[in-house]
Amino acid sequence: MKTITILFSTLLFLAPALAAAQATSISRRAEAYPTKPIRWIVPFPPGGGTDFFARLLALRISETWKQQVVIDNRGGGGGIVGTETAARAAPDGYTFLVCTAAGIVTNPLLIPNLTYSAQDFAPVSLLVVTPLLLVVNSAVSIHTVKDLIAASKAKPRELNYSSSGSGSANHLSMELLKSMAGIDIVHVPYKGSGPAVTDLVGGHVQMMFNPMPPFLPHIKAGRLRPIAVAEPQRSNLMPDIPTFAESGVPGYQYVLWYGMFTQAKTPAVIIVKMNAEVGKILAEPETAARLASQGAVPRHTTPEGFTRFVNEDRERLRKVIRAAGVKAE
Repeated sequence: MKTITILFSTLLFLAPALAAAQATSISRRAEAYPTKPIRWIVPFPPGGGTDFFARLLALRISETWKQQVVIDNRGGGGGIVGTETAARAAPDGYTFLVCTAAGIVTNPLLIPNLTYSAQDFAPVSLLVVTPLLLVVNSAVSIHTVKDLIAASKAKPRELNYSSSGSGSANHLSMELLKSMAGIDIVHVPYKGSGPAVTDLVGGHVQMMFNPMPPFLPHIKAGRLRPIAVAEPQRSNLMPDIPTFAESGVPGYQYVLWYGMFTQAKTPAVIIVKMNAEVGKILAEPETAARLASQGAVPRHTTPEGFTRFVNEDRERLRKVIRAAGVKAE
């Protein structure tokens, strides 16, 4: 018994020293980090917005840190395949996930029995937000949000809108507007935003929410008419287009966001180091200009701030999904 007591006392005495040594070891590893290539998983195929933003930032980090950042495109399942791959990676600071709300927020709300959850990830930083623009086909006699509300209330379910699929940002943004404005418009889902925009331009559907760039050539050609931007402030890309608050729907906003995550057990010092580097790059004028060309705005946050942002977005989307009865396709 006396031996056990002595051993226990010794362990208590050594515990602070062991903890300090471990903290020193982690700190030294963080200072040396990175010592090998870093993998950024993008859960979508090459060429889309997520891929563009990830490659833009990865290139600058590779240049600054003199260590390669590899983009690993893992498309499939609306973001599930890549997100699941990131969740199962080692928490050593060498695998990150760059994604939209789909993988971390929307899919877990819509799809039961996923093999991962938000608790598997540690938020690193919000990166970019892309305001959504509501447009109508120019043949439709709607020029303002008030026109849209009046037309829908006069003839419920006669108007329709396209989206890139059930649970997508351009689906949920309209469902949020419907609930806030008390209107009923029919959802026409497509397999991707490309076909949805094509049929909108062709007049097969009447309206759509989407990031601005794919709409711009059609607006310029007079085939589509912009109605309102879904952000609290007007967009620098289209400063003449009013917000929904200015158009009679106060409090309405919906942005498509892109953020960075890593495994939940990744050392905090590495998360902080990556967050700080991303923040520096997002603050560069050249980066802001490249993002603006895609209708996007840099939006760096602390890891704690991004955690709050994700939690708030989850609760907001949970309410929209429940109210609209949205189901996964």
